[in-house]
Amino acid sequence: MSERVIRRAVVPGSYDPVTNGHVDVIARAAVLYDEVVVAILHNPAKEGTFAVAERIGFLEDVVAGLPTGADNVRVEAFAGRLLVDVCRDLEAQVVVKGLRGGTDFAYEVPMALMNRHLTGLETLFLPGDPSLEHVSSSLVKEVVRYGGDVRGLVPDTVLGALLARLPGD
Repeated sequence: MSERVIRRAVVPGSYDPVTNGHVDVIARAAVLYDEVVVAILHNPAKEGTFAVAERIGFLEDVVAGLPTGADNVRVEAFAGRLLVDVCRDLEAQVVVKGLRGGTDFAYEVPMALMNRHLTGLETLFLPGDPSLEHVSSSLVKEVVRYGGDVRGLVPDTVLGALLARLPGD
């Protein structure tokens, strides 16, 4: 009798901050794979809006509220490493990326092909929820900076933190 292989996926991103589009992709990946690692990939040379520890906290809150619960999803942070190396260390077979549209596809495909070239790592693209295709972390932060309302675009805990961190006009 052979040992069962765990199907593990990595859902990478900067998550600065996590949006409901990210949550949608993470939740859908959690249904498809035995284990999902939400990998916060950060560049120590770049200062984000939220510290990595804050991003981890936001994502752990989000994961706890998923239909699958936190049973098969965990959050980890990585710095200064290639995604393929992170996936190798985690023994993940696939990267899951959400796509909002053609621009994301054009940006993501070369990276997916390079990852496959380097190690054979495959990428699964999930089309984003059409109601959230206009949402990105950078756009959410810009809207908040200018006093716009992003309710429904980010988890409630993130909304409160954004409003406190980036007071609008």
